[in-house]
Amino acid sequence: MATESSTAETPDAYETLLSKVKRLNNVSAASMLLSWDQQVMMPEAGTPARSQQLSALSAVHHDLLTDDEMGALLDDLESRELSSEQAAVVREVRRDYERAVRVPTELVERISQKTSEALPVWEQAKADDDWDAFAPHVEELVELKRQYAEHIDPDADPYAVLFADYEPCLSLDRAEEILTEIRETLVPMIEEIRASETPITTDAFAGTFDTDTQEAVAREALTTLGYPWERGRLDTSSHPFSTGTQFDARVTTRFDESDPIGSITSSIHEFGHATYTLGLPDEAYATPLGEHRGLSVHESQSRLWENHVGRSQAFWERFLPTMTEHFPGLDGVTPREAYESVNQVYEDNLIRVEADELTYHLHIVLRFEIERALIAGDLSVDEVPAVWNDKMEEYLGIRPETDAEGCLQDIHWSHGSFGYFPTYSLGSAMAAQLFDAAAADLDDVDARIRAGEFDPLREWLREHVHRHGQRYETNDLVREATGEDFSAAAFTDYVTAKYGALYDLDSV
Repeated sequence: MATESSTAETPDAYETLLSKVKRLNNVSAASMLLSWDQQVMMPEAGTPARSQQLSALSAVHHDLLTDDEMGALLDDLESRELSSEQAAVVREVRRDYERAVRVPTELVERISQKTSEALPVWEQAKADDDWDAFAPHVEELVELKRQYAEHIDPDADPYAVLFADYEPCLSLDRAEEILTEIRETLVPMIEEIRASETPITTDAFAGTFDTDTQEAVAREALTTLGYPWERGRLDTSSHPFSTGTQFDARVTTRFDESDPIGSITSSIHEFGHATYTLGLPDEAYATPLGEHRGLSVHESQSRLWENHVGRSQAFWERFLPTMTEHFPGLDGVTPREAYESVNQVYEDNLIRVEADELTYHLHIVLRFEIERALIAGDLSVDEVPAVWNDKMEEYLGIRPETDAEGCLQDIHWSHGSFGYFPTYSLGSAMAAQLFDAAAADLDDVDARIRAGEFDPLREWLREHVHRHGQRYETNDLVREATGEDFSAAAFTDYVTAKYGALYDLDSV
């Protein structure tokens, strides 16, 4: 039984385990940096070497994790008296070890190499609107991931096994319950919004906005929120992302001359990810106590900053003068008009990362259903474009004219990241629950945002979420932070109140 005390013999075995874990996590960090470089700075012709480099590092990581001594140390420590933090480390390493030890190194290498090869193919296929060019890579990755899941648990739903790579502490059944509640709230709400005759401003940011100036605005947004440039950087990529460690957490965004808000919201979204990474304890670097809890928690941080802060009227009362300073043509826009435009629910909603806060989740449902059918073998890769378009029409009322606007828009399948998408909606639900708890503890969060005082919120999140690393499992972490189990209730209350007021809905 784990206790707060430890025996005299524990430190040797525990410290040996910790040193091995640090080595494998540093290998993982090196892989992440090479992946960042491939997506941001690497010359176009660098893929053949980069795919081999990443494959080699993935094999080294796998071999370190599945080493016989690692298993022996874990077995030894199971019978020792450990502190709660030591027990958490052993629990997390044990989970990773037991999954990894079942997967052949050769398969791990092949998956890593294939994802590295698939990335530039996806980028070109998207540019050329050519699903057929990318489809063979998807087909191979689906098959490789099926094999991977089969090795880990031949008796389980393979998609549930893959989902556990991104959210190891919530069952897929529990995740589906939360996703269902979100969907059942949003579908009738979106229908009511589309039928609403309440006028709101939708064109506050209409026009053409040069990308160099947009980048300057994005940098000012990150500075306003408190991004520590000495531990990060902003770059551009075909798909915005964040990666790194508590010492170096980088963000990327992208720019569209007709959409200056897209680059700001994506930058703030990635800022949320980076803030979580930077909030992990320095002294626990490369150990489970210095690693993020999982993708649902990670997405909660990005969605909290993007939606509860970056889409709030208080934020636009603060940040609109910065926008008008860089783009004088916006001088006549009011904070209320900016707020309404940023939060409008679109009729035409093709691109997930450009979607509004509500219909965004129907994009997630679509992807979840398609990739689950792919992994189950109920859908062939060749059928994906047609099924995607049919589901877009069914769920969002719009049909993509090109695959670049449809099934080629996301980077995730080039990474082999099947099972990732549900964490976006889970993260949104968690963000609302965490923000409610923070608002209850802090004096007038809106007033602080309006005044540009973001430190209190960031420190609250660091205290209640970031600093714990993987000490708690997902539901326990949420309960520690909010006093309640993880649920969709705060999210459904939040969107009902916010959009009910915006569109004067009868359901409010």
